[in-house]
Amino acid sequence: MVTGQHARGTEADSFGNGGVVTVDGLEKHYGPVRALAGVSLTVARGEIFGLLGQNGAGKTTLVKILLGMVLPTAGSARLLGRPVGSVAARRTVGYLPEDHRLPEYHTGPSLLDVYGGLQGLSAPVRRHRGAELLASLGLGGRERLRIRGYSKGMKQRLGLAQALLHRPAVLFLDEPTDGVDPVGRRQIRELLLAERDRGVTIFINSHLLGEVEQLCDRVAIMRKGQVVLSGTVPELVGRKQSWLVAFDRPPPEGLVVPGTRLEPADQPGRFRLSVHGDSPRAESPAEKQLDAFLAAAAAAGLALRHLEQERGSLEDVYLGAAQADAPAPAGPGGLAR
Repeated sequence: MVTGQHARGTEADSFGNGGVVTVDGLEKHYGPVRALAGVSLTVARGEIFGLLGQNGAGKTTLVKILLGMVLPTAGSARLLGRPVGSVAARRTVGYLPEDHRLPEYHTGPSLLDVYGGLQGLSAPVRRHRGAELLASLGLGGRERLRIRGYSKGMKQRLGLAQALLHRPAVLFLDEPTDGVDPVGRRQIRELLLAERDRGVTIFINSHLLGEVEQLCDRVAIMRKGQVVLSGTVPELVGRKQSWLVAFDRPPPEGLVVPGTRLEPADQPGRFRLSVHGDSPRAESPAEKQLDAFLAAAAAAGLALRHLEQERGSLEDVYLGAAQADAPAPAGPGGLAR
């Protein structure tokens, strides 16, 4: 008989590289309210997947269905090839809810020992694994402190430790870095990236767009019970047709190149160079217009000191896709539904 720790790892490894989370035409109705209106998505093994959307978009309902806490009205969902809600599927899952409550009379090690026992881990395994996680999450040295003395960020990190204790194959996290200081956030990111490299599939529901952009391999944005945009972060964010430039001295006002526009940027000493700004019918590619501008700047005696293509932000994409009255966008590489 294998221990719980070994069993979890074997289960994840034996599944291969197919869809760990598969959702097909999922609907959930609460009377006249359609919380989910035909959601379909697939999350691969060893992928960190971010789920975004305003309150009421359907994110929590989707996660609860995947955890087997809510039954769908229509459609199907599977974890590791098994129906969600089945005992076999639930054994593979680690979960950190947003508003979790931990028994405050416990210490961190005693709490993990209790949870590990409930998960079927042997005493030596749960003690070793618990100490390992507490150290990784910056809670080492506080073994004698009861949870009632923990800060919010410490409780959040302990909650993540309990979700990871049995080495799950699939990890669902709701606002995992809420209330955590910058050092703790970095520790959590590093731990989650290590889990991803081990083959764990991580499903994150968060409003911290910077964290999502930094951590997630792919994201999906929901609105009114539907996925309106999905893709990798680089696909969704893309790059703008503008560059930040700086020279050894301010450019003269007479430096004008057709198809470009130069204006001061927010950063001191730098300018924003936009292409197609003054000549929307320009046929030459953006790079050629950039080359023409740099050649004109060199001819004017300017020495280039900085050149950087601007990129969009996940915040811009999210605001455009998640607003209730906005049309469903189809971003570069994204999927409009």
